[in-house]
Amino acid sequence: MNMAAMNILSQPWSPTASLCLYYFNNHNHYNISNYKLHSFSHPYNFSIPSSLCAPTKSNHTASRLSQMPTHLSKSGSGCSWIRDNSTCRNTAASNDCSRLGPSYSVFPTKPAEVSSVQDLFEFICSGPLFNKLGLNPEKVAESVDKWLAYGLHLCRLFKLNELYLTVPEKARLYHYYVPVFLWCEDQVSQHRSTFKDGEDISPLVIGFSAPQGCGKTTLVFALDYLFQITGRKAATVSIDDFYLTAEAQAKLREEIPGNALLELRGNAGSHDLAFSVETLTALTQLTKEGMKMKLPRYDKSAFNGRGDRADPSTWPEVEGPLTVILFEGWMLGFKPLPVEVVKAIDPQLETVNKNLEAYYDAWDKFIKAWIVIKINDPSCVYQWRLQAEIAMRKEGNPGMSDEEVKDFVSRYLPAYKAYLPTLYAEGPNGSDPKHLLVIEIDEGRNPLPGN
Repeated sequence: MNMAAMNILSQPWSPTASLCLYYFNNHNHYNISNYKLHSFSHPYNFSIPSSLCAPTKSNHTASRLSQMPTHLSKSGSGCSWIRDNSTCRNTAASNDCSRLGPSYSVFPTKPAEVSSVQDLFEFICSGPLFNKLGLNPEKVAESVDKWLAYGLHLCRLFKLNELYLTVPEKARLYHYYVPVFLWCEDQVSQHRSTFKDGEDISPLVIGFSAPQGCGKTTLVFALDYLFQITGRKAATVSIDDFYLTAEAQAKLREEIPGNALLELRGNAGSHDLAFSVETLTALTQLTKEGMKMKLPRYDKSAFNGRGDRADPSTWPEVEGPLTVILFEGWMLGFKPLPVEVVKAIDPQLETVNKNLEAYYDAWDKFIKAWIVIKINDPSCVYQWRLQAEIAMRKEGNPGMSDEEVKDFVSRYLPAYKAYLPTLYAEGPNGSDPKHLLVIEIDEGRNPLPGN
């Protein structure tokens, strides 16, 4: 590690530290007066739980990272990383940052326990994605100010107290969201480098293929926020936004009676592919200032949880030039299989499999970089979906009952069983291994170590 990097890591927290100046010089859209409540430090403060390290008189806290797990247990350590965020994507305005509410930090009335940059550096380097993303201690040391800034942005987004982050919260930010965002930044840089000076640069479309309930929407929510707050325009869209209208879905149900896999929204055949192509084509052409369009949204709470396309008057508007389009969905990248293979899993899949043949041209060909979130057991989708519906009901929105959730998820399981093995073995349809990131997670939605 070079001397400059060592100097960064060895510095104590100080109001005049270079990282503090970096933050206030480059992020002056925040109300700096909020931080005048800090008489002891600058805004980059991260805590190690008292059970892992005792406070000392020094500005540095002795590292206790060897006592921390590099990832959480399969049970998620018995708790969520924060309160349930499954509903943070407003169905009608997921790209509208005003829905986040005001940014703020909660300051404790008692003295805060402050850890050093070195402690956070070591925690970052212990992450399960560290090697997979090609990181090394030198790279992290040289960009530690960026890690700190992104971490603080996410604390404000999720309304976490940056002075008292729990281990699960720290892990979710510094072992998952921030490193994935850095990967996305690198993909954007590679994409933009392929254009000549003076050319219109189309936005990079990053596809997120992941089962329902695994946290992909919250991940995309965080990445979108980081792009926006660092001055790069982004748009988020989901395959959900391309579902057939409730009326069209009802017609499909009548046309294919007795096929439970197409009775409700979800499987291939229940999407408006022409509308998908129209929307994605228009988005990729938002390359200039002043160009605007509205993003379609789907209201899952409509018709007692059966859903319908949201009223266009509620759709959020995006303006060019876009840097990136974040496109997420549970079946992105699925490849059609031989008929005998799908019929052996479920005879009803034959129609779904035939429908899937049109999806590459409608969706996958637009995607130039991929993130695949891998799970070992698709059955956990039921529990995740149940959590999301319970959260919707708690917020006063209509949602499916527990029995309805069970019935709903059962219609997806044959597709998971059929298409996930190929997705994991070969990558998404049309993907390039150099632009593909596979993240395996446990039942607690936490990344597992990978090579």
